[in-house]
Amino acid sequence: MENSEKTEVVLLACGSFNPITNMHLRLFELAKDYMNGTGRYTVVKGIISPVGDAYKKKGLIPAYHRVIMAELATKNSKWVEVDTWESLQKEWKETLKVLRHHQEKLEASDCDHQQNSPTLERPGRKRKWTETQDSSQKKSLEPKTKAVPKVKLLCGADLLESFAVPNLWKSEDITQIVANYGLICVTRAGNDAQKFIYESDVLWKHRSNIHVVNEWIANDISSTKIRRALRRGQSTRYLVPDLVQEYIEKHNLYSSESEDRNAGVILAPLQRNTAEAKT
Repeated sequence: MENSEKTEVVLLACGSFNPITNMHLRLFELAKDYMNGTGRYTVVKGIISPVGDAYKKKGLIPAYHRVIMAELATKNSKWVEVDTWESLQKEWKETLKVLRHHQEKLEASDCDHQQNSPTLERPGRKRKWTETQDSSQKKSLEPKTKAVPKVKLLCGADLLESFAVPNLWKSEDITQIVANYGLICVTRAGNDAQKFIYESDVLWKHRSNIHVVNEWIANDISSTKIRRALRRGQSTRYLVPDLVQEYIEKHNLYSSESEDRNAGVILAPLQRNTAEAKT
């Protein structure tokens, strides 16, 4: 299949990134290899979108630290970048709205590009040439407009399973995410993504838009385990990028005090969705 016939894809990873780990970065590489390997897609960009402080997750340190660490982690990447839009919002934004924001941003950028592109004209004999062609011939000679890349949500199997947590997600949001955007889910040790998809009517209906990627090299690094090690004064080298480790040490970011941040506060989506369910 020619490259022009492939669907261009932008991988969007939303989450706390508290802190970003080597596994977060591996998700992008695994997903890119898988999608490119299907022969139907070409991954053109990866976006890391740290959640804002209004998410109110326990132990969530300020967004500006998490954004800086993500930027340090992707400093040498040629295709993965950090976007601050979600992290700068005063109120927590649903994942669906973040997906929509990035898709609309791509479409607006493409529209601007087309408007600014000079129109190719055939000098001199243009009028005579056009008059001798019928409309179908003219259409076939026009350059094809390049399709706007499609944003897809990149996640681990734990996010997929969180769909089943009562009031954590709106059912209509889940439907729109899998139907209109799609998921690229990288499995983790102990997760059975295919079984979870099978047991969900919504996910099963849109299973063709859910790509399950198996990580055959077992890697159980998580931000939670990183924070625990840091609280205990244990080394996290080779678990997070070196620049991230240096930043954490310089600012003494993770401690027993930081882990108590938002303790007793209900998670923003649970607050909002539970309140809406009662109205």
